[in-house]
Amino acid sequence: MKTAVKILLCLAAGACAASFALFSPALRSKEAEEEPQPKIPVVLNNVLTNDVSAIEELEGMDAEFRHFMRQWQIHGASLAIMRNDSLVYAKGYGEADLDHRPVTPGTIFRLASVSKLITAIGIMILQERGMLSLDDKVFTPQGILGDEPYTGSISDRRYFDITVEQLLRHSAGLANGSGDPMFNTRALIIRNHWDVPPDAATLSEHVLSWRLGYDPGTSSNYSNYGYLLLSMIIEKVTGENYERWIRENVLYPAGCFDMHIGKNSYDQRFPNETRYFPTRTEGKVQKYDNSGQMVERVYGGNDISALLGAGGWVASAPEVAKLVASIDGKDEVKDILERESIAQMTIPTDSVTYAIGWVDTKETGEWTRTGTLSGTSALIKCYPDGECWVFITNPGTYLGARFSRETSELFKRSREEFSPLLPKRNLFYKE
Repeated sequence: MKTAVKILLCLAAGACAASFALFSPALRSKEAEEEPQPKIPVVLNNVLTNDVSAIEELEGMDAEFRHFMRQWQIHGASLAIMRNDSLVYAKGYGEADLDHRPVTPGTIFRLASVSKLITAIGIMILQERGMLSLDDKVFTPQGILGDEPYTGSISDRRYFDITVEQLLRHSAGLANGSGDPMFNTRALIIRNHWDVPPDAATLSEHVLSWRLGYDPGTSSNYSNYGYLLLSMIIEKVTGENYERWIRENVLYPAGCFDMHIGKNSYDQRFPNETRYFPTRTEGKVQKYDNSGQMVERVYGGNDISALLGAGGWVASAPEVAKLVASIDGKDEVKDILERESIAQMTIPTDSVTYAIGWVDTKETGEWTRTGTLSGTSALIKCYPDGECWVFITNPGTYLGARFSRETSELFKRSREEFSPLLPKRNLFYKE
């Protein structure tokens, strides 16, 4: 009985204390100060404007980027800078269309091969869920794609040695001796007497009849088709459409809500998508579908939608930064991958080995991902000091491999002079 009384007295005391707290403004105010306020994430492309990063101390950096764009004849570009998972700077430069619409942080661009990073994340999530392993064989009878139409045309037995990890690292033996099948659609239509562009299964039935360029796992050769196969693996394992599954299982959990598989023509563009500008010396080309229609290469020279996880995604620079924050092992933004997966993706590589999803991961902790298509170029650089810079463009001139090197140098100069002046804030969340 005494114990029961003590419990009742304690409950009553607690209730009185709660009532006092409720009606005591001083105590309420003190508790409110002590209790940390929850961070409210924002839908980046809807709220970020150029004015948010109009900072007087950084006008010199803006001038550097504008000079760089003039030098390379770039119409528009977007820059996002992140420090330790906090978005500290986001600004658009130049024009997004012929009507002089300015590029803003919410403008979305084709990501080209940055899309491969998204696909690789999806594969790692499937491994974490026990739905596949990177050691799994792809084309054996028990393999992930071990049925028709994938294996029916295989004559080179070495295909049966290919693993998921070898596709991720571009070491599966896939070669482009007959031209890159992802960017050679019209020639393939003519060569095979197809009436329409091939879907992924039809394309695979043809490509898998080719001989491999080397024994799987013994060398490296960059392969866009390998990442199409990874997109097909995601569909096969999940039973879902690639884009839908990636958005629901990779992008939404990372807080990225405005990423899509891009379209081929200008009139199909998304409302906040930039225009893509052809080179000034480039004439019109025949459309990829062999219809005979003459088009700008940036709008119909290649089948962008068919690239899927090899190069089909469109996104803004800030949302790309948010995705990186979700797979970098830092604590400010919750990671969507386990630390073991992040470590596996970023094992330091040498000059002849590709990282998983990334292009290059150095011993120093610097990670790089590039992407280039006709009409767009993208670069992600993550540095050991916690900064990550994302720069995406809609060029009007051919940029080529040298562009990534020149952009890296621009990042280096800008970091040396302006990193100390970057504001201490986090635009990923509402302040």
